[in-house]
Amino acid sequence: MQTGHELFVHGLNDILDGEHQLVEALEENANDSSRADLKKAFEQHRKETQGQIKRLQQCLELLGEPSDQSECHGIRGLVAEKKAFMEEQPTDDLLDVFNVGAAIKVETYEICEYESLVDLAREMKHSKVAQLL
Repeated sequence: MQTGHELFVHGLNDILDGEHQLVEALEENANDSSRADLKKAFEQHRKETQGQIKRLQQCLELLGEPSDQSECHGIRGLVAEKKAFMEEQPTDDLLDVFNVGAAIKVETYEICEYESLVDLAREMKHSKVAQLL
C-alpha cells in the first residue's frame, strides 16, 4: 500500500466485510433475543446494515474500484466474543444483556470507521462518496 487512495479503498473494503459479518450476527442476535423489543431492534439494525452494504458498493463503483477479499478483523473479533460467551451457556436474560453490550461495541467501532472514511473521502475530494458514507 503506497497511497492514500489505496488506504481509502482498503478501508471501504474492510468495513464492507464487517457489514457482511454483521448481517449474519444481527440475525443471530434477533433470534437469540428473549424480548420482543430487542428482537425488533436487531432486525431493524440488520436492515440498516444491508442498506449500508449497498452504499459501500456504490462508493467502490464511483471510485472505479472492485470489492476485494479484505477481512474486517475488528468486527470478526466482536463476533468471536459472542461465540465464546455462548459456550458459557448464559441464561436468556444474561444473553440479552450481553447482546445489548455487544451492539454498543459494534456501533462504536462503526462510528470510528465511518468517521475516518468520511474524513479521507473529503480530503481526497470524493464528495459523492463522503455523502454515501
